[in-house]
Amino acid sequence: MDLNSPLFDSIRIKRTCDEPKKASAQGCDTPGCQNPGLYRAPKGRKAEGQYWRFCMDHVKAYNATYNYFDGMNDAAVQAFQKDAIIGHRPTWAMGVNPATAAAKPKPEATRDWAYVDPLDILRAEGVGETARRKRAPEPRRPRHSSATLKALDVLGLDENAGSAAIKAQYKVLVKRFHPDANGGDRSFEERLRDIIRAHDALRAAGLC
Repeated sequence: MDLNSPLFDSIRIKRTCDEPKKASAQGCDTPGCQNPGLYRAPKGRKAEGQYWRFCMDHVKAYNATYNYFDGMNDAAVQAFQKDAIIGHRPTWAMGVNPATAAAKPKPEATRDWAYVDPLDILRAEGVGETARRKRAPEPRRPRHSSATLKALDVLGLDENAGSAAIKAQYKVLVKRFHPDANGGDRSFEERLRDIIRAHDALRAAGLC
């Protein structure tokens, strides 16, 4: 290696701490002081990033009395210290969008999705099972034997017919098909027998 190479002339060596600092072109900001302002000192709150230039003696005096919180009450100081933990950035609760947190939910008719939702999973008032629990339970459909269902069909009734409906329908049909109501015509006797047998079957089943 040639230590006399011109390449070494362009290498800059970092100044060590023992070397004297170069004199600043700016003087000390203390009025009446003619010494160079070699040392920076922050101007304080509401002037972040701005500095005074002082000589050694005056920067020591400035630092001894410097108070960033000067003019702030205890509550303001505590609030500042609390915000400093998060870098003075706004925060909000986990999972909450600040742009929509205060907004009211859209009515279901104006939602911007159009999915088919037969199980009400996407309904506004609840999700899935929770929404189904809120609805009134559906009445249980009665379970009848085939003979009972056939008897109800003879009377022209469905499986949900109650005792009062069965009795009322039976009276109507008997009056309609009885020979006395048809001028003695006995052509409806077989129909009348079916109606009577159906009524007896329903009474035996405990429905009337």
